[in-house]
Amino acid sequence: MNRQILRLAIPNVISNLSVPLLGAVDAALMGHLDDIHYLGAIAVAGIIFDFIYWGFGFLRMGTTGLTAQAFGKSDSRGIGLILARTLLIALVGGIALIVFQQLIAEISFALIDATPEVEKYARQYFHIRIYAAPATLALYALHGCLLLPRLL
Repeated sequence: MNRQILRLAIPNVISNLSVPLLGAVDAALMGHLDDIHYLGAIAVAGIIFDFIYWGFGFLRMGTTGLTAQAFGKSDSRGIGLILARTLLIALVGGIALIVFQQLIAEISFALIDATPEVEKYARQYFHIRIYAAPATLALYALHGCLLLPRLL
């Protein structure tokens, strides 16, 4: 029984580390630069991205149940449709985040109190990293749809 749980848990833990790992790598790189404002900018923008992506957590968590039901019925076509739908939602959501990035940035930076220097660099980082939104959301969708059938 423990081996079955570990067989499910270990890949799940590793895949869940992919998004925060990007922020950790950025923080490690920025920590070696001359100015502390760069590190603060990564932290501020990271908070914004964590909040945004958590709003799309249903792509990962909500679709696992649907996939499990289709898998239980041996409905491979249904699993394919679930995957296609969640990838479409991820793509549309990611594109919407890119289109509305200015509005998102204005609201976010109005709510987060940062020094002008930190905010300046955080905005630059935000406007670069936002273009990864479709890929990040697609990873959520893939994880939610493919984790269960692959491991069982």
